Amino acid sequence: MTHSSTTAAIGIPGIPGASGLGPRPDLRPQYRSVFISDTHLGTRGCRSDFLADFLRRTTCAQLYLVGDIIDGWRLRRSWYWDEHHDEVLRLILGHARAGTEVTYIPGNHDELFRAWVDPAMPDGLEIAGVRLVSEAVHVTAAGKRLLVMHGDAFDSVVRYAKFLALLGDWAYTAALVVNRWFNAVRRRLGYPYWSLSAWLKRQVKEAVKAIDRFEIALAAEARRRNLDGVVCGHIHHAEMREVAGVLYINDGDWVESCTALVEHHDGRLELIDWAARQRLSFAAPRRIGVPQPA
Repeated sequence: MTHSSTTAAIGIPGIPGASGLGPRPDLRPQYRSVFISDTHLGTRGCRSDFLADFLRRTTCAQLYLVGDIIDGWRLRRSWYWDEHHDEVLRLILGHARAGTEVTYIPGNHDELFRAWVDPAMPDGLEIAGVRLVSEAVHVTAAGKRLLVMHGDAFDSVVRYAKFLALLGDWAYTAALVVNRWFNAVRRRLGYPYWSLSAWLKRQVKEAVKAIDRFEIALAAEARRRNLDGVVCGHIHHAEMREVAGVLYINDGDWVESCTALVEHHDGRLELIDWAARQRLSFAAPRRIGVPQPA
């Protein structure tokens, strides 16, 4: 991966190295397309610092925001927003200004934006260069047709028992808080970061079964529409595999795994773990610098 010319290609005002408002025509974006979801901006668990780092170092022709980008559920209860959250939004809009086609597909946590999507407008609603749609079909350079949706419609808990979903959200948040204290102790004892919340999720057999049912349901929907695969988020579990001949891809999240799906220019699809690739520490204080205006 080459990072040296990224900010110049994006051309975001106020970021050192930027060169105007538009992309340089001689620079090819690193990726043909990038898919991210479940960033949960507005929560303390969001690794907006890692996400800002990813967006600064990455260029693409198409950027898909696959739901739960802003956590409206949490913001309605309590307000949390820091400079890294601001930086993420600035970088997304900077990508759009630079010519990246940005598509935002709301999820259940940012469902308030779904009311803005008019079914009579197949091209969606465009705001500040960001196209807002309920779902999309992405065609890769290799000709694969992929359904892109958040996926909560295929989660029976969210769809039929929202109270239980909110309770599960509270329990997940509590696990993340315990996780921070747990790893603070581990750090003092000289041990590396270890995700207690992710481990707990893997140990619950019913959770594992639910993930499997979710994957099968999403793949079946793509097959029903005669598509080659599906890209989704929602369950915070990055995965790329074939399910009954249909490609199932979940791009993960930016709370624990910090993963994204990228499409290379030849159509090859890859899940990347940004924290692991950049050797970013979940245990270290959040010190990834936010560039200040010149």
